[in-house]
Amino acid sequence: MRKMMSVTTGAMVTLLTASTAVGLLSVSIDTPTVSAAKTKKLKLWVDTSTKPTYVQAVKDFEKANPSVKVTIKYTSSTDALKNLQKDPSAAADVFMFPHDQIGSLASQGLIYQNTKYAKSLKSTQISNAMKGATYKGKVYGYPYGIESQVLYYNKTQLGNDDIKSWTSLTSKGKMGTNLASAGANYIFSPLFYTAGDTLYGANGEKAKGTNIDNKKGVSVLKWMKAQKDNPGVVQASTNTLSLLQSGKISATLSGPWSYNDYKKALGDNLGIAPYPTVDLGSGEKQMQAFLGVKLFGVKQDTKQPLAAMKLAKYLSSDKVQELGFKNSHYIPSSKKVQASQEIQNDALAKAVVDMSKKGYSTPMPKSPAMANFWTSSDALFNDTYKGKISNSQMLPKLTTLVKNASKSVK
Repeated sequence: MRKMMSVTTGAMVTLLTASTAVGLLSVSIDTPTVSAAKTKKLKLWVDTSTKPTYVQAVKDFEKANPSVKVTIKYTSSTDALKNLQKDPSAAADVFMFPHDQIGSLASQGLIYQNTKYAKSLKSTQISNAMKGATYKGKVYGYPYGIESQVLYYNKTQLGNDDIKSWTSLTSKGKMGTNLASAGANYIFSPLFYTAGDTLYGANGEKAKGTNIDNKKGVSVLKWMKAQKDNPGVVQASTNTLSLLQSGKISATLSGPWSYNDYKKALGDNLGIAPYPTVDLGSGEKQMQAFLGVKLFGVKQDTKQPLAAMKLAKYLSSDKVQELGFKNSHYIPSSKKVQASQEIQNDALAKAVVDMSKKGYSTPMPKSPAMANFWTSSDALFNDTYKGKISNSQMLPKLTTLVKNASKSVK
Protein backbone atom coordinates (compact mmCIF):
# COMPACT_ATOMS: atom_id res chain seq x y z
CA MET A 1 0.00 0.00 0.00
CA ARG A 2 1.30 3.45 -0.88
CA LYS A 3 0.91 4.94 2.58
CA MET A 4 2.98 2.34 4.38
CA MET A 5 5.76 2.60 1.79
CA SER A 6 6.01 6.41 1.68
CA VAL A 7 8.83 6.77 4.24
CA THR A 8 11.08 9.56 3.02
CA THR A 9 14.86 9.59 3.18
CA GLY A 10 14.60 12.35 5.81
CA ALA A 11 12.34 10.19 7.96
CA MET A 12 14.82 7.31 7.70
CA VAL A 13 17.62 9.61 8.84
CA THR A 14 15.44 10.65 11.78
CA LEU A 15 14.87 7.02 12.72
CA LEU A 16 18.60 6.27 12.50
CA THR A 17 19.35 9.34 14.60
CA ALA A 18 16.85 8.19 17.24
CA SER A 19 18.34 4.70 17.22
CA THR A 20 21.85 6.08 17.71
CA ALA A 21 20.64 8.38 20.47
CA VAL A 22 19.16 5.46 22.38
CA GLY A 23 22.62 3.94 22.59
CA LEU A 24 24.32 7.16 23.67
CA LEU A 25 21.88 8.61 26.19
CA SER A 26 21.00 7.33 29.61
CA VAL A 27 17.22 7.80 29.67
CA SER A 28 14.99 6.60 32.49
CA ILE A 29 11.80 5.01 31.15
CA ASP A 30 9.60 5.75 34.11
CA THR A 31 10.57 9.34 34.93
CA PRO A 32 10.08 12.47 32.83
CA THR A 33 13.76 13.41 32.86
CA VAL A 34 15.65 13.60 29.54
CA SER A 35 19.42 13.96 29.47
CA ALA A 36 20.72 16.13 26.64
CA ALA A 37 23.65 18.41 25.86
CA LYS A 38 21.61 21.26 24.40
CA THR A 39 18.09 22.62 24.53
CA LYS A 40 15.48 20.63 22.67
CA LYS A 41 12.42 22.50 21.42
CA LEU A 42 9.07 20.74 21.17
CA LYS A 43 5.64 21.88 20.05
CA LEU A 44 2.53 20.44 21.74
CA TRP A 45 -1.05 20.51 20.43
CA VAL A 46 -3.89 20.17 22.97
CA ASP A 47 -7.58 21.02 23.07
CA THR A 48 -8.36 24.54 24.23
CA SER A 49 -10.62 23.22 26.99
CA THR A 50 -7.69 21.38 28.57
CA LYS A 51 -5.47 24.45 28.97
CA PRO A 52 -5.34 24.43 32.82
CA THR A 53 -4.22 20.80 32.82
CA TYR A 54 -1.44 21.03 30.29
CA VAL A 55 -0.04 24.40 31.28
CA GLN A 56 0.67 22.85 34.67
CA ALA A 57 1.83 19.52 33.20
CA VAL A 58 4.27 21.19 30.83
CA LYS A 59 5.58 23.38 33.64
CA ASP A 60 6.29 20.28 35.73
CA PHE A 61 7.87 18.47 32.77
CA GLU A 62 10.17 21.38 31.96
CA LYS A 63 11.19 21.68 35.60
CA ALA A 64 12.29 18.04 35.58
CA ASN A 65 13.81 18.44 32.10
CA PRO A 66 15.51 21.87 31.97
CA SER A 67 17.04 21.06 28.59
CA VAL A 68 13.59 20.74 26.96
CA LYS A 69 11.41 23.70 26.02
CA VAL A 70 7.76 22.98 25.17
CA THR A 71 5.53 25.43 23.32
CA ILE A 72 1.80 24.77 23.68
CA LYS A 73 -0.59 25.48 20.82
CA TYR A 74 -4.36 25.13 21.24
CA THR A 75 -6.41 23.40 18.57
CA SER A 76 -9.08 20.70 18.21
CA SER A 77 -7.85 17.15 18.72
CA THR A 78 -10.44 15.87 16.23
CA ASP A 79 -8.59 17.85 13.52
CA ALA A 80 -5.24 16.15 14.17
CA LEU A 81 -5.30 13.96 11.07
CA LYS A 82 -6.42 16.79 8.82
CA ASN A 83 -3.77 19.15 10.18
CA LEU A 84 -0.98 16.60 9.85
CA GLN A 85 -2.02 15.79 6.29
CA LYS A 86 -2.04 19.47 5.43
CA ASP A 87 1.53 20.21 6.53
CA PRO A 88 3.45 17.61 8.56
CA SER A 89 6.49 19.86 8.88
CA ALA A 90 4.44 22.54 10.66
CA ALA A 91 2.60 20.10 12.90
CA ALA A 92 3.29 19.68 16.59
CA ASP A 93 5.87 17.15 17.72
CA VAL A 94 3.32 15.80 20.21
CA PHE A 95 -0.41 16.04 19.61
CA MET A 96 -3.79 14.92 20.96
CA PHE A 97 -5.99 12.78 18.73
CA PRO A 98 -8.97 10.38 18.96
CA HIS A 99 -7.97 6.75 18.50
CA ASP A 100 -10.17 6.13 15.44
CA GLN A 101 -7.69 8.25 13.44
CA ILE A 102 -4.75 5.98 14.28
CA GLY A 103 -5.21 3.76 11.23
CA SER A 104 -5.00 6.69 8.83
CA LEU A 105 -2.11 8.29 10.71
CA ALA A 106 -0.10 5.07 10.69
CA SER A 107 -0.86 4.00 7.13
CA GLN A 108 0.01 7.46 5.81
CA GLY A 109 3.32 7.56 7.70
CA LEU A 110 2.33 10.54 9.84
CA ILE A 111 2.85 9.12 13.33
CA TYR A 112 6.00 7.86 15.05
CA GLN A 113 5.83 4.38 16.53
CA ASN A 114 5.97 4.25 20.33
CA THR A 115 9.29 2.40 20.41
CA LYS A 116 10.24 3.05 24.06
CA TYR A 117 7.17 3.01 26.28
CA ALA A 118 4.75 0.46 24.86
CA LYS A 119 5.55 -2.15 27.51
CA SER A 120 5.21 0.21 30.47
CA LEU A 121 1.95 1.64 29.13
CA LYS A 122 0.48 -1.84 28.75
CA SER A 123 1.08 -2.39 32.45
CA THR A 124 -0.57 0.86 33.57
CA GLN A 125 -3.46 1.45 31.12
CA ILE A 126 -6.69 -0.54 30.76
CA SER A 127 -6.62 -3.13 27.99
CA ASN A 128 -9.26 -1.44 25.82
CA ALA A 129 -7.26 1.80 25.92
CA MET A 130 -4.16 -0.03 24.67
CA LYS A 131 -6.23 -1.61 21.90
CA GLY A 132 -7.09 1.90 20.78
CA ALA A 133 -3.40 2.89 20.90
CA THR A 134 -2.33 -0.04 18.71
CA TYR A 135 -2.53 -0.54 14.95
CA LYS A 136 -1.39 -3.61 13.01
CA GLY A 137 0.32 -4.96 16.11
CA LYS A 138 2.36 -1.82 16.76
CA VAL A 139 1.76 0.70 19.55
CA TYR A 140 1.62 4.29 18.33
CA GLY A 141 -0.45 6.11 20.93
CA TYR A 142 -0.12 7.17 24.55
CA PRO A 143 -3.55 6.90 26.25
CA TYR A 144 -4.67 9.65 28.60
CA GLY A 145 -8.44 9.23 28.73
CA ILE A 146 -11.54 7.38 27.57
CA GLU A 147 -15.12 8.21 26.73
CA SER A 148 -18.24 6.17 26.20
CA GLN A 149 -21.94 6.75 26.02
CA VAL A 150 -23.87 6.04 29.22
CA LEU A 151 -27.49 5.95 30.33
CA TYR A 152 -28.83 9.25 31.70
CA TYR A 153 -32.16 9.00 33.50
CA ASN A 154 -34.57 10.79 35.82
CA LYS A 155 -34.40 9.17 39.24
CA THR A 156 -37.93 10.36 40.10
CA GLN A 157 -39.33 8.34 37.19
CA LEU A 158 -37.10 5.27 37.12
CA GLY A 159 -35.64 3.15 39.90
CA ASN A 160 -32.51 1.00 40.00
CA ASP A 161 -34.35 -2.15 38.89
CA ASP A 162 -36.15 -0.32 36.07
CA ILE A 163 -32.92 0.63 34.28
CA LYS A 164 -31.41 -2.87 34.17
CA SER A 165 -32.99 -3.87 30.85
CA TRP A 166 -34.33 -2.05 27.78
CA THR A 167 -37.63 -3.87 28.25
CA SER A 168 -38.17 -2.76 31.85
CA LEU A 169 -36.87 0.73 31.14
CA THR A 170 -39.28 1.32 28.26
CA SER A 171 -42.13 -0.33 30.19
CA LYS A 172 -41.75 1.85 33.29
CA GLY A 173 -40.54 5.00 31.54
CA LYS A 174 -39.86 6.54 28.14
CA MET A 175 -36.51 6.33 26.36
CA GLY A 176 -35.54 9.17 24.05
CA THR A 177 -33.61 7.93 20.99
CA ASN A 178 -32.47 9.33 17.65
CA LEU A 179 -33.20 6.26 15.55
CA ALA A 180 -35.06 8.39 13.02
CA SER A 181 -32.36 11.02 12.56
CA ALA A 182 -28.69 11.68 11.94
CA GLY A 183 -26.30 10.10 14.40
CA ALA A 184 -28.29 6.90 14.88
CA ASN A 185 -25.31 5.00 13.46
CA TYR A 186 -22.98 6.16 16.25
CA ILE A 187 -25.35 5.12 19.04
CA PHE A 188 -26.82 1.93 17.62
CA SER A 189 -24.10 0.36 15.43
CA PRO A 190 -22.56 -1.30 18.53
CA LEU A 191 -25.70 -3.45 18.70
CA PHE A 192 -23.96 -5.58 16.06
CA TYR A 193 -21.32 -6.36 18.71
CA THR A 194 -24.11 -7.22 21.15
CA ALA A 195 -25.51 -9.63 18.55
CA GLY A 196 -22.10 -11.30 18.14
CA ASP A 197 -20.95 -9.80 14.84
CA THR A 198 -17.86 -7.70 14.12
CA LEU A 199 -17.11 -4.42 12.41
CA TYR A 200 -13.80 -4.36 10.54
CA GLY A 201 -12.52 -7.54 12.13
CA ALA A 202 -11.71 -8.50 15.69
CA ASN A 203 -9.37 -5.52 16.11
CA GLY A 204 -11.37 -3.04 14.02
CA GLU A 205 -8.55 -2.82 11.48
CA LYS A 206 -9.60 -4.94 8.46
CA ALA A 207 -11.34 -3.07 5.65
CA LYS A 208 -13.08 -6.29 4.63
CA GLY A 209 -13.69 -7.57 8.15
CA THR A 210 -17.34 -6.58 8.61
CA ASN A 211 -19.69 -9.59 8.82
CA ILE A 212 -23.07 -8.10 9.76
CA ASP A 213 -24.88 -9.44 6.66
CA ASN A 214 -26.20 -12.50 8.44
CA LYS A 215 -29.01 -13.58 10.79
CA LYS A 216 -27.42 -11.76 13.71
CA GLY A 217 -27.29 -8.53 11.75
CA VAL A 218 -30.90 -8.97 10.67
CA SER A 219 -31.89 -9.40 14.33
CA VAL A 220 -30.45 -5.94 15.01
CA LEU A 221 -32.52 -4.35 12.24
CA LYS A 222 -35.66 -6.18 13.36
CA TRP A 223 -35.12 -4.77 16.86
CA MET A 224 -34.72 -1.25 15.46
CA LYS A 225 -37.90 -1.62 13.44
CA ALA A 226 -39.82 -2.82 16.49
CA GLN A 227 -38.93 0.31 18.45
CA LYS A 228 -41.22 2.41 16.26
CA ASP A 229 -44.18 0.56 17.80
CA ASN A 230 -42.75 0.57 21.32
CA PRO A 231 -44.80 3.13 23.32
CA GLY A 232 -41.83 3.55 25.66
CA VAL A 233 -39.55 4.83 22.88
CA VAL A 234 -39.75 8.47 21.83
CA GLN A 235 -37.90 9.98 18.89
CA ALA A 236 -35.52 12.61 20.29
CA SER A 237 -32.63 14.44 18.69
CA THR A 238 -32.03 18.18 18.97
CA ASN A 239 -34.94 18.38 21.44
CA THR A 240 -33.63 15.71 23.84
CA LEU A 241 -32.74 18.19 26.56
CA SER A 242 -36.14 19.86 26.58
CA LEU A 243 -37.93 16.50 26.54
CA LEU A 244 -35.88 15.30 29.50
CA GLN A 245 -36.43 18.53 31.41
CA SER A 246 -40.18 18.52 30.80
CA GLY A 247 -40.50 14.87 31.87
CA LYS A 248 -41.75 13.70 28.46
CA ILE A 249 -38.85 11.27 28.37
CA SER A 250 -37.26 9.71 31.42
CA ALA A 251 -33.99 8.44 29.95
CA THR A 252 -31.61 8.81 27.02
CA LEU A 253 -28.22 7.59 25.82
CA SER A 254 -25.37 10.06 25.47
CA GLY A 255 -21.78 10.72 26.41
CA PRO A 256 -19.85 12.86 28.92
CA TRP A 257 -20.26 15.84 26.61
CA SER A 258 -23.96 16.02 27.58
CA TYR A 259 -23.43 15.85 31.34
CA ASN A 260 -23.45 19.58 32.12
CA ASP A 261 -26.68 20.19 30.20
CA TYR A 262 -28.49 17.23 31.73
CA LYS A 263 -27.26 18.05 35.22
CA LYS A 264 -28.54 21.59 34.83
CA ALA A 265 -31.90 20.25 33.62
CA LEU A 266 -32.47 17.63 36.33
CA GLY A 267 -30.15 18.62 39.17
CA ASP A 268 -30.01 15.99 41.93
CA ASN A 269 -32.64 13.93 40.08
CA LEU A 270 -30.13 13.06 37.35
CA GLY A 271 -29.13 9.41 37.43
CA ILE A 272 -26.20 7.97 35.47
CA ALA A 273 -25.58 4.29 34.83
CA PRO A 274 -24.07 1.82 32.36
CA TYR A 275 -26.23 0.70 29.45
CA PRO A 276 -29.08 -1.75 30.13
CA THR A 277 -29.31 -5.23 28.67
CA VAL A 278 -31.28 -5.74 25.47
CA ASP A 279 -33.06 -8.71 23.89
CA LEU A 280 -32.39 -9.00 20.17
CA GLY A 281 -34.37 -12.20 19.92
CA SER A 282 -32.07 -14.64 21.67
CA GLY A 283 -32.29 -13.53 25.30
CA GLU A 284 -30.96 -10.62 27.34
CA LYS A 285 -27.45 -9.49 26.48
CA GLN A 286 -25.44 -6.47 27.51
CA MET A 287 -26.15 -3.54 25.19
CA GLN A 288 -22.82 -2.24 23.90
CA ALA A 289 -21.46 1.19 22.99
CA PHE A 290 -18.41 2.42 21.13
CA LEU A 291 -15.43 3.22 23.33
CA GLY A 292 -13.36 6.25 22.40
CA VAL A 293 -9.74 6.38 23.52
CA LYS A 294 -8.03 9.74 23.92
CA LEU A 295 -4.41 9.56 22.81
CA PHE A 296 -1.23 11.54 22.48
CA GLY A 297 0.92 10.83 19.45
CA VAL A 298 4.34 11.84 18.16
CA LYS A 299 4.63 12.98 14.56
CA GLN A 300 6.75 10.86 12.26
CA ASP A 301 9.20 13.56 11.18
CA THR A 302 9.88 15.08 14.58
CA LYS A 303 13.49 16.20 14.94
CA GLN A 304 13.50 15.18 18.61
CA PRO A 305 11.95 11.68 18.79
CA LEU A 306 13.38 10.75 22.20
CA ALA A 307 12.30 13.97 23.88
CA ALA A 308 8.92 13.86 22.12
CA MET A 309 8.24 10.29 23.22
CA LYS A 310 9.28 11.19 26.77
CA LEU A 311 6.84 14.12 26.80
CA ALA A 312 3.99 12.00 25.40
CA LYS A 313 4.66 9.33 28.00
CA TYR A 314 4.64 11.91 30.80
CA LEU A 315 1.36 13.38 29.57
CA SER A 316 -0.22 9.92 29.87
CA SER A 317 1.13 9.41 33.40
CA ASP A 318 -1.07 8.90 36.47
CA LYS A 319 -0.12 12.33 37.78
CA VAL A 320 -1.28 14.14 34.64
CA GLN A 321 -4.41 12.00 34.28
CA GLU A 322 -5.37 12.87 37.86
CA LEU A 323 -4.82 16.53 37.01
CA GLY A 324 -6.90 16.15 33.84
CA PHE A 325 -9.81 14.68 35.75
CA LYS A 326 -9.65 17.45 38.34
CA ASN A 327 -9.36 20.33 35.87
CA SER A 328 -11.04 19.08 32.68
CA HIS A 329 -13.15 16.17 33.97
CA TYR A 330 -12.02 13.77 31.28
CA ILE A 331 -12.15 10.15 32.40
CA PRO A 332 -8.72 8.54 32.89
CA SER A 333 -7.47 5.41 31.13
CA SER A 334 -5.03 4.52 33.90
CA LYS A 335 -5.94 1.43 35.93
CA LYS A 336 -4.68 3.04 39.12
CA VAL A 337 -6.47 6.35 38.63
CA GLN A 338 -9.71 4.61 37.65
CA ALA A 339 -9.63 2.73 40.95
CA SER A 340 -9.18 5.91 43.02
CA GLN A 341 -11.90 7.15 45.34
CA GLU A 342 -12.24 10.37 43.32
CA ILE A 343 -13.30 8.38 40.26
CA GLN A 344 -15.40 5.81 42.10
CA ASN A 345 -17.32 8.56 43.94
CA ASP A 346 -18.11 10.44 40.71
CA ALA A 347 -21.31 9.10 39.09
CA LEU A 348 -20.35 10.00 35.52
CA ALA A 349 -16.77 8.80 35.79
CA LYS A 350 -17.79 5.52 37.41
CA ALA A 351 -20.40 4.83 34.72
CA VAL A 352 -17.89 5.51 31.93
CA VAL A 353 -15.30 3.31 33.64
CA ASP A 354 -17.88 0.52 33.90
CA MET A 355 -18.76 0.98 30.23
CA SER A 356 -15.08 0.78 29.27
CA LYS A 357 -14.93 -2.85 30.36
CA LYS A 358 -14.99 -5.73 27.90
CA GLY A 359 -18.53 -6.70 26.98
CA TYR A 360 -19.90 -3.22 27.67
CA SER A 361 -18.09 -1.39 24.89
CA THR A 362 -15.71 -2.02 22.01
CA PRO A 363 -13.14 0.49 20.78
CA MET A 364 -14.46 2.22 17.69
CA PRO A 365 -12.93 0.61 14.56
CA LYS A 366 -9.56 2.04 13.52
CA SER A 367 -9.72 1.09 9.85
CA PRO A 368 -9.75 4.14 7.54
CA ALA A 369 -12.60 2.35 5.73
CA MET A 370 -14.87 3.21 8.69
CA ALA A 371 -15.58 6.47 6.86
CA ASN A 372 -17.59 4.43 4.35
CA PHE A 373 -19.62 2.79 7.10
CA TRP A 374 -20.77 6.12 8.54
CA THR A 375 -22.08 7.38 5.23
CA SER A 376 -23.96 4.16 4.44
CA SER A 377 -25.39 3.13 7.81
CA ASP A 378 -27.35 6.18 8.99
CA ALA A 379 -29.91 6.04 6.19
CA LEU A 380 -30.37 2.31 6.68
CA PHE A 381 -31.05 2.68 10.39
CA ASN A 382 -33.38 5.64 9.89
CA ASP A 383 -35.41 3.89 7.18
CA THR A 384 -35.58 0.68 9.18
CA TYR A 385 -36.97 2.48 12.23
CA LYS A 386 -39.51 4.33 10.09
CA GLY A 387 -40.81 1.05 8.66
CA LYS A 388 -39.59 1.68 5.13
CA ILE A 389 -37.67 -1.58 4.98
CA SER A 390 -39.45 -4.93 5.13
CA ASN A 391 -38.02 -7.95 6.91
CA SER A 392 -37.25 -9.61 3.58
CA GLN A 393 -35.24 -6.56 2.47
CA MET A 394 -33.04 -6.46 5.56
CA LEU A 395 -30.42 -9.04 4.56
CA PRO A 396 -29.90 -7.61 1.05
CA LYS A 397 -29.64 -4.12 2.55
CA LEU A 398 -27.00 -5.33 5.02
CA THR A 399 -25.09 -7.02 2.20
CA THR A 400 -25.03 -3.73 0.31
CA LEU A 401 -23.90 -1.90 3.46
CA VAL A 402 -21.02 -4.35 3.97
CA LYS A 403 -19.97 -3.99 0.33
CA ASN A 404 -19.92 -0.20 0.58
CA ALA A 405 -18.28 -0.18 4.01
CA SER A 406 -15.50 -2.52 2.83
CA LYS A 407 -14.09 -0.25 0.14
CA SER A 408 -10.53 0.76 0.90
CA VAL A 409 -9.79 4.33 1.89
CA LYS A 410 -6.31 5.76 1.33
